Amino acid sequence: MHQTNFRYSDYSIEQLREMVGKLKEQLMKAEQQGNVSEFQIIERKMQVALAYMLNPEDFKSGEMYEMNGDPGHRFIIDYIDGVFAWGKRINLLDEVYEKQEAIPISVLGDKIEGK
Repeated sequence: MHQTNFRYSDYSIEQLREMVGKLKEQLMKAEQQGNVSEFQIIERKMQVALAYMLNPEDFKSGEMYEMNGDPGHRFIIDYIDGVFAWGKRINLLDEVYEKQEAIPISVLGDKIEGK
């Protein structure tokens, strides 16, 4: 019987790498077929799996990061909950969005040092 309720937190790093590899294949297939919604779902799963391969303690509240795949925004962390960073996006005009959101820490790019 195939288990449908899996948690990435139960996976070893090797299992996570294998899962990411499978998801990359599915991602390419969805892209080739032009299936945008499936592409977005698989991309999100892959980001979460990749997040479990990182150390959440490397990310701190108050720090600002570039966002992988989104050069028009940066992200400032309010707090870390598991492998998710809660915070707000900042656009190229340094405008901070009001809405707080949670993103997998794998979406965070390079840390931006104080200006």
